[in-house]
Amino acid sequence: MSDRPEERPEERPEERPEAEPERLEQQILGEVRLFTAAEIAAETGVDLERARRLWRALGFPEYDETSAFTRADAEALTTIDGIVESGLVDFDLAVNLARAVGQTMARLSDWEVSALLTRVLQLAREQASGDQETLAIGLRMIEEFSVPFESLLVYVWKRHLAAAVARTEALGAREEDVNTSRLSVGFADIVSFTALSNELTQERIGDLVELFEGRCADVVASQRGRVIKSIGDSVLFVHEDPIAAYEIAEGIITVIGRDSRMPDVRLGLATGSVVLRLGDVFGPPVNLASRLTAVARRNRIIVDDETAEQLPSDQFETRKLPARPVRGFGLVEPVAVRRH
Repeated sequence: MSDRPEERPEERPEERPEAEPERLEQQILGEVRLFTAAEIAAETGVDLERARRLWRALGFPEYDETSAFTRADAEALTTIDGIVESGLVDFDLAVNLARAVGQTMARLSDWEVSALLTRVLQLAREQASGDQETLAIGLRMIEEFSVPFESLLVYVWKRHLAAAVARTEALGAREEDVNTSRLSVGFADIVSFTALSNELTQERIGDLVELFEGRCADVVASQRGRVIKSIGDSVLFVHEDPIAAYEIAEGIITVIGRDSRMPDVRLGLATGSVVLRLGDVFGPPVNLASRLTAVARRNRIIVDDETAEQLPSDQFETRKLPARPVRGFGLVEPVAVRRH
């Protein structure tokens, strides 16, 4: 354990302001911190530097001489190291998977707390609660919510895992090129979001972004596409079928741009080979789809040549727009599309 000076009576943990987060953490985790970094490495038999890499990959800050790790931390570290030692995955892959889990869970936790906070404050107002009572309501809600939510997490993960395996099989990915696929990539962008955010209150901006992301996600899911990520005023999605990708874009315009209470949107679509890695996509089609949103008019869809060629002429009318410089691509002739 680290050599820390004894606390003076007036600095007992329960009286220090900084002890409140520690108390909350202990209530949520149900454990106290026992180990320093060196001690948890010794406890688990995992090399200290490997332990630190895994901890950083999970998205947590590093600790040196501070007792910062719980028994559950030791068990998690032992589990990951055991998977590596079994030969199922190598250490670098374990780090990548840990990073994916860490980033996903960090965003999910922020989202969960933000969503539950609204309900907590509502209950607090109804009960005329003070700060301590409000905190108790929040902790009780987290405790009661955790068990069913854990079951939900495992269920959703398995469903998405099954879908991901099915997609890989359907795409017929070659063993030597397992991370590359041909997809249509879509980018939906709120028009003039910066100016809009300067006009609205923070609460209204938050509500707007949440509604925008939620409606886009519903449209994408209804067409069997995938939302890759949301970036506040933009949503990136993919689909194996260019026609379905266009229908997603059309649907987003319907539920966002055609709603007088919502801002206008612009849609860009590009088709081609992309790299799939850790839940994200990379490659020229991704960049081009993003760039095309700057070309599109309000509540219109702009596509690249490859996407236009995949849209049946008996269903769609395509029109090439004047060539213009697109950052990273030189002169590009965007294509405007609409249904007959």
